[in-house]
Amino acid sequence: MSETVVVALGGNALGKTASEQLALVKHTAKTIVDLAQEGYQVLVGHGNGPQVGMINLAMEFASQNGGNTPDMPFPECGAMSQGYIGYHLQQAIQQELKTRNIDKLCATIVTQVVVDENDEGFQKPTKPVGSFYSKEEAEKIEKEKGYTFVEDAGRGYRRVVASPLPKRIVEIDVVRQLVEQGDIVITVGGGGIPVIETIEGLSGVAAVIDKDRSCALLARDIKADKLIILTAVEKVSINYNKENQEDLDKMSVAEAKQYIAEGHFAPGSMLPKIEACLDFVQSSGKQALITSLQDAKKALKGETGTIIYP
Repeated sequence: MSETVVVALGGNALGKTASEQLALVKHTAKTIVDLAQEGYQVLVGHGNGPQVGMINLAMEFASQNGGNTPDMPFPECGAMSQGYIGYHLQQAIQQELKTRNIDKLCATIVTQVVVDENDEGFQKPTKPVGSFYSKEEAEKIEKEKGYTFVEDAGRGYRRVVASPLPKRIVEIDVVRQLVEQGDIVITVGGGGIPVIETIEGLSGVAAVIDKDRSCALLARDIKADKLIILTAVEKVSINYNKENQEDLDKMSVAEAKQYIAEGHFAPGSMLPKIEACLDFVQSSGKQALITSLQDAKKALKGETGTIIYP
């Protein structure tokens, strides 16, 4: 029986525009197919922060500037981003499989992920999306639409949405069926379309779920052998960018928690990746791996990367 791995792709694996992304995913596909060729059963998750913001902004601009374009709710923008990123990824993976004469299928599942409507993330939105506005523009939109804006690094004001924790993957049984058939599955794109459970059924909410957390939940639910988070660096470091920077080959759960308490991992960068790994490792007793896209194959052989273990 081949090992099952969930691969969480960082933003460096995707592009900020459709044309840039089409070029970048060809390299991403090579890494994914490398793992499949090594005998791994591969599931892929990815982020969508810039893409969902771009779609949301375009729809808002079109609806506010004449014409017949309707305003598009945020969850639908998330679904659009899942679709077009998945389309690019699966097309590149399908082509790479064909080039290597590997008899495997690849498909994207448009995936909903249930969140708790009482999650504290909804009281304190933190995830920036879309473009920058002046203070006056931001205040005007806040009054009109009830959005929340924050000042972003001196560059202007940006809309922020909630980033609640993922609770349940709605399409998990469909994902399992494809995994059992040996297919490469792209799922929980952008962390999944966030939905809450109501009396009438599922209802989309304006939020962006952290993709690493959703990938950790996915890995736990399908009983994956390993969670792999691919990012811009080869290894996790403590004292990052300082003279005494130390790259880590491995760390235990206890060591990871100690490094978090000491403030070694930046909140918007490495910290959510470490926390997602801890989610998976503590719930499954298995290992997680953090490395760069180009080093994934070597890292799975134990030649590089940072392993987080129980």
